[in-house]
Amino acid sequence: MTRNLVIYYSRRGENYFGGQIRNIEKGNAEQIAEFIGDAVDADVFEIKTVKEYSRDYMTCTEEAKDELKENARPELEEYLDSIDDYDNIFIVGPCWWGTYPMAMFTQLEWLSFKGKKVLPVMTHEGSGLGSAERDLKKMCSGAKVAKGLAVQGSNVASSEGSIKAWAQKNIK
Repeated sequence: MTRNLVIYYSRRGENYFGGQIRNIEKGNAEQIAEFIGDAVDADVFEIKTVKEYSRDYMTCTEEAKDELKENARPELEEYLDSIDDYDNIFIVGPCWWGTYPMAMFTQLEWLSFKGKKVLPVMTHEGSGLGSAERDLKKMCSGAKVAKGLAVQGSNVASSEGSIKAWAQKNIK
């Protein structure tokens, strides 16, 4: 029996939706992580940073940009020590400056992906997957990185069926 895991980072509060900033109680990536977890009976792990990003959306984008430039690895509240028990690993997060938030890479560097199938999922408002697939191929050495899924953030709530179908279709 295959075992599935979803690792995700999501931003609550101010987010960009189709040209405007809105306040949301649950982040888009968190919703997707829940959809995938339900669809493929996956365990779900949320990445949380010790130092929170600004609640102001525009300030947060600048913080994310600075982290990317510095190739930073923000400290996390909790780390997964192993993914040995899992076959499929879904990596879900927002597209921040063309890739995952640097906090995602903080976690991924701790793990051994040899023999795993990695499935990139990214929320966006126009940039698609950015460099997510390429970045995960570098970060998840020894894994097979599948073709990813890009979901426009403002469409997440209405995309539950297609997200679940994609997840079910792509597990080994």
